[in-house]
Amino acid sequence: MPNWFGAARSEEAKRNSHEEQNAYHGDLTEQCHRTGMRTSVITPQQKMAGKKSRTFLGKLAEHYDALSQPCYEQCAALCYRPASDGVQVLVVTSRESGRWIIPKGWPIEGKKDYQVAAQEALEEAGIRGKVKKKPFGYFTYLKKLDTGRQVPCIVQVHLLKVDGTETDFRENGQRRREWVSCYEAARRVQEPELKGLLLMLAHKEDSRRK
Repeated sequence: MPNWFGAARSEEAKRNSHEEQNAYHGDLTEQCHRTGMRTSVITPQQKMAGKKSRTFLGKLAEHYDALSQPCYEQCAALCYRPASDGVQVLVVTSRESGRWIIPKGWPIEGKKDYQVAAQEALEEAGIRGKVKKKPFGYFTYLKKLDTGRQVPCIVQVHLLKVDGTETDFRENGQRRREWVSCYEAARRVQEPELKGLLLMLAHKEDSRRK
């Protein structure tokens, strides 16, 4: 993309620059209206989340063989609670790698996906609350199995509004858990689609409060 802000440029270049920028923002605004997204100034947190997304996408190219396999399915809970400046979401660490994720697990026979999501939130983080039956969205990632093989997973995410926490739960002491803003959570997690869901929740809450 041309650097329109260089020190040496003519007035004509300046005018062309402004025209192109206005056209770009006009197209972006139209797209946001179509998709329901809000137009706003990009924050430093959003820029950082975008940088991490590009890094992660580049790493995925190294795993083409794994990505070409059939996808496994998992269920996840995006746990949130009200905060003075919007909402906070729960992130936990993976037991294997220590990276930041949200509570998730494999489907359980006889249980609905949203019930599995709620159960994972309780077992992994001691979280209780009201879970939405309808999925909030999906994200994909590479899961490393006990055999060392990596397989692609598609994760169905359900919102869970927290109404209580437990101090004694199944995986207590095996993970770290933290309450952070949606933007901070988007900065910490690696999966681009999960980052998008976290930012979507932030925009949804911002719109609700206005």
